[in-house]
Amino acid sequence: MQLVGLDVFGDSAAATWVPGLIIIAGILGVIVPVIPGLIVALLGVLIWALDQGSTGGWIVFAICVLLYAAGLTLQFLIPGRRMKAAGVANSTLLIGLLVGIVGFFVVPVIGGPLGFVLGIYLVELSRSQDKARAWTSTKAALRGVLHSMGIELLAGLAILTTWVIGVIAT
Repeated sequence: MQLVGLDVFGDSAAATWVPGLIIIAGILGVIVPVIPGLIVALLGVLIWALDQGSTGGWIVFAICVLLYAAGLTLQFLIPGRRMKAAGVANSTLLIGLLVGIVGFFVVPVIGGPLGFVLGIYLVELSRSQDKARAWTSTKAALRGVLHSMGIELLAGLAILTTWVIGVIAT
């Protein structure tokens, strides 16, 4: 692989494996949101396309960019509509996210999701003063977040599949 005139990988299989591992790390970043998943996966494809330096490599990268854009668009449209229909406000999600971030540092690993749920529940409880309604809104928000993650994961797998087909074809 040559980046700016430097031979990084030489002619070894690392020119394929390293971008592949970066793509897989990006997909894992969707499941465990520590790194920005799809961007990292797209970066892996970009590194591979730069190494290929061929029209085929750039076509694969362009398709992956389109898959990324489609995934990002669907990620905000579909769950957002469902949560809005259930009466969950964007400010509720923001507060839930902030409490989730604090929870991640207070109770490592499981504190993030627990804080997110607790934050949404408490905000909805303070708004409605009804525990059942607050819990219903919390469940709707959780379904929305899981749908969003599912869409992002499918987009990541589509990027990986496109890249694998590109590797085989070039």
